[in-house]
Amino acid sequence: MSTFSYFPGCSLEKMSLSYHQSAIQSTKVLGVDLQEIDDWNCCGATTYFHVDEILAYTLVARNLAIAEKTGHDLVAPCSACYKNTYFTNTYLKEDQDLADHINYALQQDNLHFSGEIDVKHLMEVFVDDVGFDQIQNKTTHPLEGLRVAPYYGCQLVRPRKDHEDVENPRFFEDLIGAIGAEPVDYAYRLRCCGGSLIITCREAALSLVHDLLQSAVNSEADVIATSCPMCQTNLECYQMQVNQEFGTNYSIPIMFFTQLTGLALGVPKKKLGIGTEFISTDKIVAYAKEKIHID
Repeated sequence: MSTFSYFPGCSLEKMSLSYHQSAIQSTKVLGVDLQEIDDWNCCGATTYFHVDEILAYTLVARNLAIAEKTGHDLVAPCSACYKNTYFTNTYLKEDQDLADHINYALQQDNLHFSGEIDVKHLMEVFVDDVGFDQIQNKTTHPLEGLRVAPYYGCQLVRPRKDHEDVENPRFFEDLIGAIGAEPVDYAYRLRCCGGSLIITCREAALSLVHDLLQSAVNSEADVIATSCPMCQTNLECYQMQVNQEFGTNYSIPIMFFTQLTGLALGVPKKKLGIGTEFISTDKIVAYAKEKIHID
């Protein structure tokens, strides 16, 4: 069994608890042990780096220093947490002066950043560490006929890695194919959902959400799959407001990739946090209803 340090982030404590539940349950079936790090703190989300960059780096470095004590690479399921943590880990390894400043602050908590571990998004664990063949082999209840729109968002591929095609990635589509579902192509799969603009500039954010939903509808998707709690919230929770603003009638389920994978792996729906969403996923679960005990 592969073991990773696990940083759930603030969203998975409450708002996106279903992501946390489905992450733990699906990885367990795949032979992955996610061990939540002790006494972790907020990564600063999308705003704090624009307020005080040094303190923001220190927040993230504290989590990294705690994870280093375990000796395991750190995994973050939230795309914003992943981006902040990945970049901080990279910059502190490259900039000794910055690392020295951060470590001076970390001394107050008896911590030290050494740069000895790597940072992964949870999606990378599924794609690279587990692999599509293993996921397909463990898929006992393939979601045949389900048309899934994979939504990467703007942050999942933001850290540019040498082996990735950031302009036209396909790993999300390949994951969907591994669980027996049908990935659909649509134009807005890499576009921003508006993120925190829903608070600061709602009109612009709703427009972005509208474009994303319409793009998926045009491709006849049954469900949009995401890997980020902020994206899931924007695309699901604000559909009613989008309908009011644009005169549309969207009712598209927005699910985490871990929930869909969990269904295909035979995990009961309650253990995946399914049933707590605003937009019913009954028609999605129906693809597995006759094959697994869903209650």
